[in-house]
Amino acid sequence: MNTEHIINRFIKYVTVDTESDPNNPNFPSSENQWDLARILEKELKEIGMEDVELDENCYIMATLPSTISHEVPTIGFVAHMDTSPDFTGANVKPQIHKNYDGKDIVLNKEENIVLSPNYFEDLLQYKGQTIITTDGTTLLGADDKAGVTEIVSAMEYLIQHPEIKHGKIRICFTPDEEVGKGAHKFDVAKFGADWAYTMDGSQIGELEYENFNAAGAKVTINGKIVHPGYAKGKMINSMTIASEFINALPKNEVPEKTTGYEGFYHLHDLQGSVEKTTLQYIIRDHDMNLFNERKDKFAAIAKRINDSYEKEIIEVEIKDQYFNMKEKVTPVMHIVDIAEEVMIEMGITPLIKPIRGGTDGSQLSFMGLPCPNIFAGGHNFHGRYEYVPAESMVKASKVIVGIAQKVATKF
Repeated sequence: MNTEHIINRFIKYVTVDTESDPNNPNFPSSENQWDLARILEKELKEIGMEDVELDENCYIMATLPSTISHEVPTIGFVAHMDTSPDFTGANVKPQIHKNYDGKDIVLNKEENIVLSPNYFEDLLQYKGQTIITTDGTTLLGADDKAGVTEIVSAMEYLIQHPEIKHGKIRICFTPDEEVGKGAHKFDVAKFGADWAYTMDGSQIGELEYENFNAAGAKVTINGKIVHPGYAKGKMINSMTIASEFINALPKNEVPEKTTGYEGFYHLHDLQGSVEKTTLQYIIRDHDMNLFNERKDKFAAIAKRINDSYEKEIIEVEIKDQYFNMKEKVTPVMHIVDIAEEVMIEMGITPLIKPIRGGTDGSQLSFMGLPCPNIFAGGHNFHGRYEYVPAESMVKASKVIVGIAQKVATKF
């Protein structure tokens, strides 16, 4: 596969702003996701994909017909088009650093923003490779436009090499994954695959079939504003009570102090005044019992504080988002084994570990489409230090091709 071609395709995608909006109930949550969707619709038709369809909900599906005479399972590949609202994805200006020398990469000289291997030690894995970074003012969008690039590039390669034997392949690009809605309107029956893979992992070699159980929690604290000179016994400062709620949660069970299977509470937004404060949390745990205990803890803390004030000062609203796909993938572990075999044959060391997050595949697995996750190559998602090695995108594309070939020979 041509590395420069893949780089150019990736650059084209990331320079289209597709930031999703967690506060917009519409589908998709931002109109600009249609811009990339229409580009992809046109491109898939141009490279020779069949049944290309962009539906009313901004899902793109397409088919690569089988090149063999016997029946084998139909497999799918999925990636999402949107970027995270955690950090701006508008006006992305990618920078290409060829033959990376293992030293600091200056992203923005004027603002002294530096991507350093002293802090981001994973960079040293890619010495001598081509690193694509931001200019320090936006995220890059490798999550998940690297995955989109890899799927399109693999399909194009298979079309250009009809001698490669493979069964029917279905692909889909989804909107709104970053705001937890990526699979909400996914038509599994129409997709018609026996199983699929999301290309939405991080560093090269990642292969995942376990993920967090996830919920979002909104904690609303209602205070009472009174002139501070006459406030004794009357003012209720919601921000002070909010700090009491925050401090009641375990201090070490936060993202920056946990790893592996360890769950956490993550306060990601706080809006406050004396009269009203709102806390937005995400709650995560791989174990369902511990996950439920975490949700129960929110209610218990709120009750204790409410009881102490003898009134309903705190309201807690919790919504489940997705669950651990392990339950649905374990019975069909051969789909993970196939991907692992392909990586080993390519000289890639598989990194089989739990996802400290979720993918569209988390929800799709519970919708009847088992869907483990494969590396897309990027690092430091959702921020200014995001980067992706071009060589990792090339290898991910080759893994897709290899899986298609492996399925054709195993069934």
